Amino acid sequence: MSFQHALLGFMETSPRHGYDLKRAYDGLFSEMRPLRFSQIYAILARLQRDGLVEQVDGPGGLGPDRKTYAITAEGVTDLERWYDEPEAAQSPIDSTLFLKITMALLSGRPADSILERQRAAHSARMRELTRAKAVATTEHERALIDFALFHLEADLRWMDHTAQRLDELRRDVGG
Repeated sequence: MSFQHALLGFMETSPRHGYDLKRAYDGLFSEMRPLRFSQIYAILARLQRDGLVEQVDGPGGLGPDRKTYAITAEGVTDLERWYDEPEAAQSPIDSTLFLKITMALLSGRPADSILERQRAAHSARMRELTRAKAVATTEHERALIDFALFHLEADLRWMDHTAQRLDELRRDVGG
């Protein structure tokens, strides 16, 4: 997730200070990936250094050192470039589960038990998300939950497919 672009997107709607950005982020994305206040201020410093935001006069808020930032024209251009650039599809090379299965096969460990434990964890998470979706109050929440559910479903399909081929995979990796 690009925290930088999330903050730029919030500032595109109106100038903001760090606390305001944190509140806006948490309202939409805290379940996906938490963002600490210290990260916000570090990102704002980089954005300002790179000319993507600037400090502006405005209500600083009730706390100490509440500086207000606005997106610059360069920031809008960077944000538009980010919107236009497709995200790279995730590769199994990035998967810790794929790494575990391969290394287990290589070492002679029972990869099927790893797949079973992972399948149980994924299924439990799917049940949890399904319950959360039933009580979700916004379409944004439901869309985020669907995103997670569909990815978990794809992982489960891969696990089932891989479980059927463990002997062939073991031969391929030399285990």
